[in-house]
Amino acid sequence: MATLSIHHYTLMCSPAQLDALVDFYTRVLRLEIGPRPALPAPGAWLYAEGQPLVHIYAGLTIERMASAGMETGALDHISFRCRGLQETKAHLRKHGIVFDELPVPGRPIYQLFLRDLQGLKIELTFFLEEEHE
Repeated sequence: MATLSIHHYTLMCSPAQLDALVDFYTRVLRLEIGPRPALPAPGAWLYAEGQPLVHIYAGLTIERMASAGMETGALDHISFRCRGLQETKAHLRKHGIVFDELPVPGRPIYQLFLRDLQGLKIELTFFLEEEHE
């Protein structure tokens, strides 16, 4: 078995936060809204090249999750494998997104770190040998 890239992650939010989160992930990370099964709460599945990467579930508050024993623990960040480093940096700047840059010492990998509207840290990972800009 080889793990090649993230499959998806689920983000919990309130119904009032749903539209802003969908806007962030579609506008800034350019994911696309795609098919989602009929679930008991509002939400969205966001896709890249036919793969659902981010599931947003707007049905439970953090307090209700905690009282039901559904805490998921600490989550430091989610990493997405990306291409187009220079274009991505320009795109983030255009949208006023603050990000940190970090080349990985001794490896041909370059990382950008940003935060979504919930404060979740997102890493965009670029393999420099794949960059043709």
